[in-house]
Amino acid sequence: METDDGHDRTGERAAAELSFPARLAIAVGATVVAFATAVHLVMMFLHVAPTNTISKQHAAAVDGYVYPEFEQNWKFFAPNPLQQNVAVQARAELRGPDGRTTTTPWTDLSAQDGAAIRHNPLPSHTRQNELRRAWDFYTSTHDTAEHPIGLRGNLSEQYVRRIVAARLVAAHDGQPLLRVQVRSVTTLIAPPPWSDEKVDTKPGYRLLGWWTVTGADLPEANNR
Repeated sequence: METDDGHDRTGERAAAELSFPARLAIAVGATVVAFATAVHLVMMFLHVAPTNTISKQHAAAVDGYVYPEFEQNWKFFAPNPLQQNVAVQARAELRGPDGRTTTTPWTDLSAQDGAAIRHNPLPSHTRQNELRRAWDFYTSTHDTAEHPIGLRGNLSEQYVRRIVAARLVAAHDGQPLLRVQVRSVTTLIAPPPWSDEKVDTKPGYRLLGWWTVTGADLPEANNR
């Protein structure tokens, strides 16, 4: 409804009709959202901004908030963009109803993500980035012998293990998961026909050891 002065009073009247607890809940919710947004923006600013006194003093808190979900990656851009396809695959060791253990075939988790977002006008952010960024996080914090480098090495391993365990346990109807193994398959992208560059497009493998799965690695809904 529009008054003589041109103001729409419909929203004001609807708000006035709300009970006090409802208005209080809305106010608290809006405050929480505003506070969370402000914290996120401040953390991301301190992460990407040049090193300064504040970012040095709170480096641990900033890193703990940013990594691994919000880490920035600039490998898409020049001068050294990625020129390879990396597929993350996994398999599991399961315990059957008779108590025997079986090993599943390799599952291409990257291919599953690709199929989920292909031809999707509004693809899931999780499907696009979760596994890919987790693997980047792992490889940047481990050497070629799979030894962790720095304080975030163990965190990256735990992050990958939980993603893999959650997906494999869902794919096998919650069958008890004992161990998981992960590998990557890297294939260089062939140069265009007009280029004289020569590359070997034979896949290269990076095979990790078996990881024991604990209850903490599984989603609560499937933690049996």
